[in-house]
Amino acid sequence: MDTLIALAGGFAVALTWQNLFFALIGSALGTMMGALPGLGPANGVAILIPLAFSLGLGPVPALILLTSVYYGCMYGGRISSILLNIPGDEPAMMTCLDGYPMARNGRAGEALSLSGYASFFGSFFATIGLAILAPQLVRIALLFGPAEYFALFALAFATLGGISSTNQAKAAFAAFLGLMLAMVGVDTQTGTPRLTMGEIHLYDGIDFLVVIVGLFALSEVLIFIEERHGGASAQQAPAIGRIVPSWSLVRHCMPAMTRSTVLGFLAGVLPGAGASLGSFIAYAVEKKVSDRDGTFGKGDPRGVAAPEAGNNAAAGGALVPMLALGVPGSGTTAVLLAVLLAMNITPGPLLFTNNPDVVWGLIAALLIGNVMLLIMNIPMVSLFARVLLLPSRFLMPVVAMISFVGVYGISGSNFDMMMMVLFGVLGWALRKLDVPLVPVVLGVLLGNEMEVNLRRAMTISDGDWSVLLASPLAIGLWSIAIAGFVLPIFTGAMVKRRMKATAVAESAIAEMDRGD
Repeated sequence: MDTLIALAGGFAVALTWQNLFFALIGSALGTMMGALPGLGPANGVAILIPLAFSLGLGPVPALILLTSVYYGCMYGGRISSILLNIPGDEPAMMTCLDGYPMARNGRAGEALSLSGYASFFGSFFATIGLAILAPQLVRIALLFGPAEYFALFALAFATLGGISSTNQAKAAFAAFLGLMLAMVGVDTQTGTPRLTMGEIHLYDGIDFLVVIVGLFALSEVLIFIEERHGGASAQQAPAIGRIVPSWSLVRHCMPAMTRSTVLGFLAGVLPGAGASLGSFIAYAVEKKVSDRDGTFGKGDPRGVAAPEAGNNAAAGGALVPMLALGVPGSGTTAVLLAVLLAMNITPGPLLFTNNPDVVWGLIAALLIGNVMLLIMNIPMVSLFARVLLLPSRFLMPVVAMISFVGVYGISGSNFDMMMMVLFGVLGWALRKLDVPLVPVVLGVLLGNEMEVNLRRAMTISDGDWSVLLASPLAIGLWSIAIAGFVLPIFTGAMVKRRMKATAVAESAIAEMDRGD
């Protein structure tokens, strides 16, 4: 009952013309960004952060705008997957397996609309799960002390590379780099400058928004400059065909959507698993359960519905630990965490008490945004598909302009502009070396809080390090952290190989069948 009352208050916040407008704009921009191969939700949200701040938005409208972009990107990733066999981002990779064969068989419109229904189903029920589960997680989080929070942050670092990382050593290096960047500035306890190299502009530390925009948005521009390709614009999208699938087809796919929503939501709640794992598990389980006639990989609609419901449910699930514990469950939620911190709002157990308008307004706006996305994604399928024809040589200058104007509008500092370029070059180098960017961002975001909680724990225990293992909760968190870091060393590469092998094999079989 308390949840329903709080959610009603959230709808009162969300149902204003301003917030509805930003939900609509964010959903449309997110869908278009998701359709462009390579951008993905983390980059899409990072690109629009400067815009949100330069407009002077408050916490609620800014968060509604950016989370609508997040959900829209998860919707939009399927467009290039189905029409061109090019995943908009990694979670959309599994959608290619049956979506592209459906398009080649003249059913592109049905595949796009069905994936829109599945995305809505997964996102909508994951948002309801967020509303139910996050407050319960808050009650558990109130048991946390400084030692437990330090262990929780260590858990986030240990697992965020997770199964999605091909090299745990590189993920550890990225986390170390992020923590080192968080240490730049004047020590708040001793007043001693750290890692400032005598530069007075660094005494206040490095603005994490500068880090995020540089690492994600500018590095994307530099990657494009290096490759200088036209991307998806060089290809022609197939004919859309019939737009609305029959009710019997939707009903046929409903069990697949239900199973995949549950699996995807659970994958999203686990820190570090993310939408990629949710999509893969959803497709793999559905194939084992439903593929009795060998139709998966040849244009089976259930092979489109399952991964789309799974990855969109995972996107909603990743918001649960971010809001309730202040620990992001995915790369995109790490970027959203930065936005909240920049607005002096600290996610965690007290968020639901101190800022109920923010959290419940966000949840209500997500429910509304999902309806908006469904309405947009069915009749406007052909329009969004035309985004794929936009040449990257026109898109990337716009990305760079938004980044520079937005960051300068926030800080008015030429030094921050130079730092952003520096982080853009760093992001380009890290991506070339296949070093994940998310642990770097996480280190910058959580490094100071991690240090503060460690110092508090040491102060309370009079310097006794055993306080870090003094409670069953802390021991459990450290155990999960160690397992989360070690197990992917043995299983992560295997899962990644299996994901790619499945995609390649299914695509090859589909091509052979079409050739026959």
